[in-house]
Amino acid sequence: MSSKLAQFFHDNRHQSVFVQLNISEVRKSVEELILLLFPERGLLGAQGLVELEETISNLKNKFNSYLNSVSVLRPDSEIKSSANVELFFSLLPKLSESLELDAEAALSGDPAAYSREEIIITYPGFYAVCIYRLAHAFYEMGIPLLPRLMTEYAHEKTGIDIHPGAKIAESFFIDHGTGVVIGETAKIGKNVKIYQGVTLGALSVKKKLQSMKRHPTIEDDVVIYANATILGGDTVIGKGSIIGGNTWIVESVAPGSIITTLGH
Repeated sequence: MSSKLAQFFHDNRHQSVFVQLNISEVRKSVEELILLLFPERGLLGAQGLVELEETISNLKNKFNSYLNSVSVLRPDSEIKSSANVELFFSLLPKLSESLELDAEAALSGDPAAYSREEIIITYPGFYAVCIYRLAHAFYEMGIPLLPRLMTEYAHEKTGIDIHPGAKIAESFFIDHGTGVVIGETAKIGKNVKIYQGVTLGALSVKKKLQSMKRHPTIEDDVVIYANATILGGDTVIGKGSIIGGNTWIVESVAPGSIITTLGH
């Protein structure tokens, strides 16, 4: 029986492409990237320029290896690992600027926050958004698997599930965060604030809709309170609206609206 069982697992493994990717190493590299952007979270800030250059070089080598591994999942594409890695690292200054605006939005939007460092070191929402922005850069390059590994790591650590394909503008703040779900085709404007348990989801999960916009658009300056559920690719929450807690929304809301009734 044991030989038959071994044969079953052997055959099963050969039905799919084998990806030589050490998931725990990917996670460590994600943490190293965050330290590179925000040394407040560790001791990287004590490094000199030469040490910093060595850190960046080592990270580039690691991500080059990761991209080489996942490229087997897209044999029809032109994933040029070294070029993609260089592009990604060239984007880090811009990503850092976006994340600084996210931190500022949290600091200005939360009366319980007393410093930028407090946001960066302790806020799970900021941590999840940080990993999302890094993962989104790889997603935009058409890199398979790696962006999902990154955001699912954040999901595991924070309870915040942001698909790397979502488009999220600057000054984004997730307060508390546990249970937040933001789908792949969601689009979020500037200066948006959401609370725990908010879902920006799809009305239907049929596979044939894969290439369509399935998740809502949230325009600038919107606040969405805890446990609100907003569904559908055609649903637009207008600029400056306030969405109350526990609301269920499947149709567009005009700019400046205040929605508080369950089932609207």
